[in-house]
Amino acid sequence: ESPILMEGGSVTRRGLFRPAQLDDLERHCDTLPLEPARLTGSGTSGIRTTQVAWVHRNAQTEDLYLRMEAIVLQLNADLFHFALTGLTTMQYAVYRQEEAGYFDWHNDYGRYRGDPGQEPRKITLSLQMSDGASYDGCDLEVRAAHPVDVAARERGTLMAFRANALHRVTPITRGLRKALVIWAAGPEFR
Repeated sequence: ESPILMEGGSVTRRGLFRPAQLDDLERHCDTLPLEPARLTGSGTSGIRTTQVAWVHRNAQTEDLYLRMEAIVLQLNADLFHFALTGLTTMQYAVYRQEEAGYFDWHNDYGRYRGDPGQEPRKITLSLQMSDGASYDGCDLEVRAAHPVDVAARERGTLMAFRANALHRVTPITRGLRKALVIWAAGPEFR
């Protein structure tokens, strides 16, 4: 489907992956070692309770990276018009009811302090891996403008927005939510 521009400036895309492709991706991600999420390599500072795994680029994930690069390039050409150089390592995020998983208001723009040569993240994308009926709460909300955009809960839906936009994932109150987070990086904004 064509991208849908939301009122607050975020973009939604549906139909990018077939159910079998999502199943394969989820199976792969579920084999990766989960760790408590941290912010810029330090503690969570009380704003996040999530388990994450890193989806590194390798022979097994190359097709996923190539597909996401093509999607980012098209969205960027159509809507964002940023100078980009590539994707950073993808993150698989798992929010659990038992942990009351959430991620309070924050933005993703910037670079990891431990790698000063890394270019800043400029576009954030979140791929909904769970069926929205399997959990309550845990909504991705983006405050790039007014009104706040809320991500669709339909499995396989991708939401993209400027990495410097404030966004959060509200607390989960039932079930389990999985998402794949992708960032496109490039030179500093001028």
